[in-house]
Amino acid sequence: MLRMRVAAALAGLLCLAGLGSIQGGSIGAGSAQELAGTLKAVKEAGAITLGYRESSIPFSFLNVRKHPIGYSMDLCQAIVEAAQTELEQELTVKFKPVTSESRIPALVAGEIDLECGSTTNNTARQKQVAFSPIFFVAGTKLMVKKASGIHSYRDLRDKTVVVTSGTTNEAAIRTLSDKQQLGIKIVTARDHAESFSFLGDGKADAFATDDVLLYGLLATSKSGADYEVVGDYLSYDPYGLMYRKDDPDFAAIVERTFRRLAETREIAQMYEKWFLQKLPSGERLELPMSPHLETLLHMIGLPEE
Repeated sequence: MLRMRVAAALAGLLCLAGLGSIQGGSIGAGSAQELAGTLKAVKEAGAITLGYRESSIPFSFLNVRKHPIGYSMDLCQAIVEAAQTELEQELTVKFKPVTSESRIPALVAGEIDLECGSTTNNTARQKQVAFSPIFFVAGTKLMVKKASGIHSYRDLRDKTVVVTSGTTNEAAIRTLSDKQQLGIKIVTARDHAESFSFLGDGKADAFATDDVLLYGLLATSKSGADYEVVGDYLSYDPYGLMYRKDDPDFAAIVERTFRRLAETREIAQMYEKWFLQKLPSGERLELPMSPHLETLLHMIGLPEE
C-alpha cells in the first residue's frame, strides 16, 4: 500500500524538490552589486554557516573528534565549493548545531545559511524555507526493546511513545492514535540521542522516527542488539537540504550542484560511502538505494547503469 502511495506522490515530489528549474545556468555573479540573498551575505562575511545535527546518523552527526560528518554534510560541502567557484572567493566554513525544533528558525533568522540534516520536504515547511532536490526517502517506524512484545502500531494502545521535538513523526503518531483510538501518550525529547535514551531508560515503550535514523542509532550503539525496528511505515518522508526562500541565485547553485553530482555519479558514490560501506564506528547500515530514490536521482541526471 505504501509503495502505491509513493508512486502516486512521485510527480508531486519532483515539484516539491524544485526540479523544474534545474536546467538554469550560471548566475554570473561577477560583482558585488549583482549579488543578493545568501550569496551577497556570505561574500560580505567571507564565511558560510552550515547547520548540522548531532545524532542524525548517517546524514549529519559528530565523529569522535566532535566534528560534523555524514551524507548531508558531504552534499553541503559540494554546494559550498560551487558557491566559492561562483564568487571566485574562498569562504570560511562555520558550523552551528541545530535541533529538529531550532533548524527552521535558525535558517530564517540568518544564523545558518544551509541546513545539512535529515529534514522532510513538505508543503507546510515550504511556506518558510526552500529545499534542495530530494536526496533520500524515509518513513516513520518504531524502535522497541526486543522483549517489549510490541510488533506494530496495533500494540501501542495506552503505551508511551517518544518522538524528537519538531519532527514530522510526532504528527504521524498523533494522527494514528486519534484515528485508531489507541490512547497513545506522546512524550518529546530534544534530539534523537535523547529519544533513544528515553526508550532505554524505560521512559517510553517505543521510539518513533524515520526508519533510517533508527537503523543508524542501532548500528552505532553498544546496546543495539537489545532493540529492533518494527511495524509498517506510518509516513512518507522525502529529505532535502534547507536554505532560505526567495533566493533564486543561491537556489540555482544548489540545483546545479545536485545535477552535477547526479550526472557524474558522485551522489551515488556518496550514498555508498554512508549507507553501504563502514561507518567511522566500524559498523555498516547495509541499506541499498531504494528504487524510489534511484528514480528521483535519474530525473536530475543520474545515468542508467
